[in-house]
Amino acid sequence: MNQYVLLTGGAGYIGSHTALCLVRAGYNVISFDNYSNSSPEALKRVEQLSGKKIITITGDIRDQAALTAVFSQYSISAVVHFAGLKAVGESTELPLHYYDNNVAGTVTLCRVMRHFNVKKLVFSSSATVYGDAKEVPIKETSARSATNPYGQSKLMIELILEDLVKAEPDWSIALLRYFNPVGADSSGQIGEDPNGIPNNLMPFISQVAVGKREQLSVFGNDYPTPDGTGVRDYIHVVDLALGHLKALEYLEQHKGIEAINLGTGVGYSVLDMVNAFSTTNQVAVPYKISARRPGDIASCYAEPSKAKTLLGWQTEKTLEDMVRDTWRWQSQNPNGYQS
Repeated sequence: MNQYVLLTGGAGYIGSHTALCLVRAGYNVISFDNYSNSSPEALKRVEQLSGKKIITITGDIRDQAALTAVFSQYSISAVVHFAGLKAVGESTELPLHYYDNNVAGTVTLCRVMRHFNVKKLVFSSSATVYGDAKEVPIKETSARSATNPYGQSKLMIELILEDLVKAEPDWSIALLRYFNPVGADSSGQIGEDPNGIPNNLMPFISQVAVGKREQLSVFGNDYPTPDGTGVRDYIHVVDLALGHLKALEYLEQHKGIEAINLGTGVGYSVLDMVNAFSTTNQVAVPYKISARRPGDIASCYAEPSKAKTLLGWQTEKTLEDMVRDTWRWQSQNPNGYQS
């Protein structure tokens, strides 16, 4: 019988790149997505790039009956759980929506998984669970605290999954704490396509470069960093996708729960990213300095050695790869998947 890996939110930015990585590695993939912040076109392009079929099902993770139908129909061996709302600013305005979708949705998913005795789960967590970390680089053992409902929802899910493993030790769970995913597949066929105004730096830079937006706002140039702008750990989405493959392979052999940072261990400032994008791609990115945003922190980058030790994974893509692949995607698809 064919075994499948279920990707919740499989059509999203990280989900679609992971789908491509997994089908190329020989996995059968099912995507379950409500397309609230993604496009079915992404998975059509994954099929074109891989020459493999992906089963795509439209559904919401809060819908227990819809999930039950999927698990009833297919022999699922593991779940990679991407589905979730992810805009920090929006989460402060719509906290109940975020807790309902992210937290309640995950509880529903786990209930259905348990019913079908599927107990391997890779969870898409976030470095936001560290809040304003007291020291960098950030280790997995660093204190956790979140500064907004989005981060809080990720932290709550981590705590729920830890409690689940305490109660039922036969689960195998990886909490993958992403730092700042950027870039796109080198084909330029799939990439980041946010709804409306981008929340993240790199798609905003690329939309300015392609002429969709007038200029970039750099929020704060008075942080205690080398150039005064915020420093983050940017990780190429293709490296990140490979981290999910390695986590799935790890869960085949190990029970329990592990939190694992996925980052490069190197911090780049906002202006580093702007300048690298302009220089590498020979394109102007006009920007202005604006006031700091509430809740933003000065510096955040990973201590990623646990991923190397446990998963045999480390990043391979350079800063130039990140900005070049971002621009290839954006210039070929100026309006994202609507192009």
